[in-house]
Amino acid sequence: MPRSVIVQSGALKYAQNITIGPHVLQADEPSDSGGNDLGPNPYELLLAALGACTGMTVRMYAERKQWPLQGVEVELSHARAHAEDCAECDTKVGMVDRIDLVISFTGNLSEDQKTRLLEIAGKCPVHRTLVSANSD
Repeated sequence: MPRSVIVQSGALKYAQNITIGPHVLQADEPSDSGGNDLGPNPYELLLAALGACTGMTVRMYAERKQWPLQGVEVELSHARAHAEDCAECDTKVGMVDRIDLVISFTGNLSEDQKTRLLEIAGKCPVHRTLVSANSD
């Protein structure tokens, strides 16, 4: 059953206290953005959610197939680009968000298995949610 996520303002400027069931996290803006850097910023939390979901999805698939996947590393970054810099962008807004994702696998996997795992990575539920939210 999904748990509620509760976010409350913290004692310092932009700091936010996040409670998810028994888990407590903190979010903030970095110092150069006026925060106190007490935790990841909202985009970093989004990247963490996408990376975690991607890794879990790949792991579950490999386990079902009984493939020798020993580890998954997902490195993500977020950037904003001006819309005019993107010739194929369908946005009327001045900025376009871009998430870059690089996945590395460890284990005695064939090239075909690695290729299939990369395909499966794009099917993680968080990725699908982000893509569907972007297509409105």
